[in-house]
Amino acid sequence: MSAPDRQQRLAALRDTIADIERKPALAEAANRPRSEPGAFPALPSGLVQEVYANGARDSGASLAFALTQAKSLLTTRRSTIYYVQLAHEGKHLGLPYGPGLSWFGINPEKLVIVRVADMTEFLWATEEATACRAVAAIIAEVRGASKLLNFTASRRLSLRASANRVSLFMLRYGTRRESSAGHLRWQIMPQRSGRHAFDDRAPGKARWRLKLERGRIAGNQMDWMLEARKNGFAIFSQPAGLGQSQAQTPVLGAPPALLAHRLSQAS
Repeated sequence: MSAPDRQQRLAALRDTIADIERKPALAEAANRPRSEPGAFPALPSGLVQEVYANGARDSGASLAFALTQAKSLLTTRRSTIYYVQLAHEGKHLGLPYGPGLSWFGINPEKLVIVRVADMTEFLWATEEATACRAVAAIIAEVRGASKLLNFTASRRLSLRASANRVSLFMLRYGTRRESSAGHLRWQIMPQRSGRHAFDDRAPGKARWRLKLERGRIAGNQMDWMLEARKNGFAIFSQPAGLGQSQAQTPVLGAPPALLAHRLSQAS
């Protein structure tokens, strides 16, 4: 057997093992009721969710998606969210902004920011945080690929997160998908913004398309359209006149808007 064939078979076996290991947690998610048809389901704690965006410019959307879920997991006993990042990647990805967190419905005092020097420290800090009973969720953000962040490392994180009922959100960037033991894998893509309340040529609320690439959750839905709102995000539907192909095309660049197209109605 050639080396490429061996690697493909090993990857397939790893995926099979991961499917077996994540079934109990996802079975709990499937049994949770949804508030309304098409609404994003409330997922249980203890899951490892990979959130992929095509580029670091979409890091805000990935972070908003992770924070919205993390906020719902906060309790009196589990009152902390950890954010882990490689120190040298801060200039590319930025850092959570305190007033923005408050607008989003999260007390900045609940967020602990951990910045580490290398991937060894990154994995150690992430794994140790999953053992802390005061932690509700961990958001681990990494821009590039690393040999240390392999299937074995992800399996260790998955087993510990499930055992300690701590949710882990791995924010990744790029089009390449690596083998992992994560329970769910998402792709988040920017969409045309909503309508501005006072200027129809100005950008309104940020919107994203969310696709479930791996795993199964309640209702077997695989696709959502999300809109940024105060205190979280909301589900929205595409206008009837917008074709499916247009709805699925990411917005790569915002066209220049003519500001002050109309006098503001706010006054």
